[in-house]
Amino acid sequence: MILTIIIVNYRTAGLAIDCLASLAAERRRLPPTDVVVVDSASEDGSVSALADAIGQRGWARWVTLLPLPRNRGFAAGNNAGIGLALARPQPPDYLMMLNPDTVVYPGALVRLLDFLHRHPQAGMAGPRVEFADGTVQVSAFRFPSILGEWEGALRIGLMTRLLSRWRVAPPPAQSDHAADWLSGCALMIRRQALEELGPLDERYFMYFEEVDLCLRAARRGWERWYIPGARIVHHVGQASGVTDRTRRQPAYWFASRRHFFIKNHGSVYATLASVAFVLGFAGWRLRRWMLRIPDGDPPHMLWDFLRHTFRAPTPAEF
Repeated sequence: MILTIIIVNYRTAGLAIDCLASLAAERRRLPPTDVVVVDSASEDGSVSALADAIGQRGWARWVTLLPLPRNRGFAAGNNAGIGLALARPQPPDYLMMLNPDTVVYPGALVRLLDFLHRHPQAGMAGPRVEFADGTVQVSAFRFPSILGEWEGALRIGLMTRLLSRWRVAPPPAQSDHAADWLSGCALMIRRQALEELGPLDERYFMYFEEVDLCLRAARRGWERWYIPGARIVHHVGQASGVTDRTRRQPAYWFASRRHFFIKNHGSVYATLASVAFVLGFAGWRLRRWMLRIPDGDPPHMLWDFLRHTFRAPTPAEF
């Protein structure tokens, strides 16, 4: 077996180097494994910093640095690295998308590879994802739906229980299980499945590209599995800042969400899903104000949702 790992860097060279250091130790447990680090035109010295680290630490025989002339987003960056890997005379049997702000625990990738090797119908596998303090992040999800959008925005315990089968982010499980979609921060993919499904949709600048890929896999009969025995740390949102609740949600998040619903379910369904979110979120904001619940949402979230969801944001707004 051969494994190629794709890391897309954008102005996070220090974190990417830490990620590579964790992979350097992990490679001793793995079959032949190489890494392609794609730099999406960081223009902050990332390329030089990465090149220096690769050369000074003796990683050049298994790490390839691929600088891109411009930043076209996460999906395009991964496609560039995947394309390079698949064009080789001996392409990898498995590929893995891995965020630069991750650190791989010993044995994690071995577990994912072993699972995929033993389950030929599994097209993808994802690990347990943790914060640095060991708290588990949700990384195995259900596909977005109208009821899921309403439940996720409303945030009322009774409705969450009644709509549990549509809840997009269920509590993390302790054992291996099939999932609708898996987080793209650490996603191992069988080459055969990827060749059948085709590349990531580059119309997603960032976010929802892995949801789209997993939905295409589901429609083709490829299983997607969550393997909690494989563990990684994810310093979530370090590049995009999307988890910083003091900042507004970026326009590309709304654009990606809009594209996902229209592409996969049509304009009418997309509109209904957006209306469900707006009604749920407005209800939550009213309840939060009445009960004096601390505000943990990004600033102007409802206004930005309305502004960006019912029309496509322009690239300048990204």
